[in-house]
Amino acid sequence: MSTPFLGLRTVIYRVADMNKAKEWYSKAFNTAPYFDEPFYIGFNIAGYELGLQPAPADVETLSQGGVETYWGVEDINTAYNELINHGATPYDPPRNVGGDIEVALVKDPWGNILGIIYNPGFQVK
Repeated sequence: MSTPFLGLRTVIYRVADMNKAKEWYSKAFNTAPYFDEPFYIGFNIAGYELGLQPAPADVETLSQGGVETYWGVEDINTAYNELINHGATPYDPPRNVGGDIEVALVKDPWGNILGIIYNPGFQVK
């Protein structure tokens, strides 16, 4: 059976203070970020991405725990449409977030947020 999914790739934590979070996670994982911008800080932790983003103001996202988990895919649109065809609800359609990186979010039939990411520059170690 074929699947468009490559495996777990990225977990994003929403934080109120990006600089303090960057400092804390750098110390906690004993590594510096490989990507550091005001809108996103990315760490490569043993081949998986730990991302930090500013906490949103909307209550719905915060009620999800402030965490997003992304599964790697080779084709964001194919994977997104496959999830929708299997009963997922659109939440945030495929979009470019910088460079060649594309992300999308759906809700599974139980309301969990499920993310997919196409990131050709991120290599699993």
